[in-house]
Amino acid sequence: MMKTALRFAAVSVLMSAALSAHAGSGKKEGYQNFELSGTLQELVGPSLRCPSKFGGTIMGYGSSDLLGKVGFLSSDCITPNGSAFTFSDGKFMITTMTGELLFASYGGQFVPTGEGTKFVFSNAAFTITGGTGRYFKATGSGTLNGGEDMANGQGTIKLSGRILLK
Repeated sequence: MMKTALRFAAVSVLMSAALSAHAGSGKKEGYQNFELSGTLQELVGPSLRCPSKFGGTIMGYGSSDLLGKVGFLSSDCITPNGSAFTFSDGKFMITTMTGELLFASYGGQFVPTGEGTKFVFSNAAFTITGGTGRYFKATGSGTLNGGEDMANGQGTIKLSGRILLK
């Protein structure tokens, strides 16, 4: 009986310490720098929601200075534009390890590098539109960089900007 009481007391102390540490690390007020770097895989094909009837779905993972390790999923509309492609009406969903979500919209261009089937983002930007949990009323914006090999859909992505947690 005494061992059970001691275990309960020890667990209670550890949980209190963990909760206090979490409460003390509450969200910061004002704008903060925001960066996310990751690896992606894109699948392209028909998309009825797009005016061009063609779009892409991107899945990936990475890490962020603010969010920690993340997974992400996005979709956008793709329109050929000469040798480049315009991507628009992009919807980005980032999932943190705690299960919270951060939402963003994005758009830009995808231009060839001159190296085979490799393309890079150009004039690409994102706008944070909210989320869940501590990111419920988040806002912000920034640039989208990275690239992809069009032959296999593999690439990298980097979001750099500012975020306001309300």
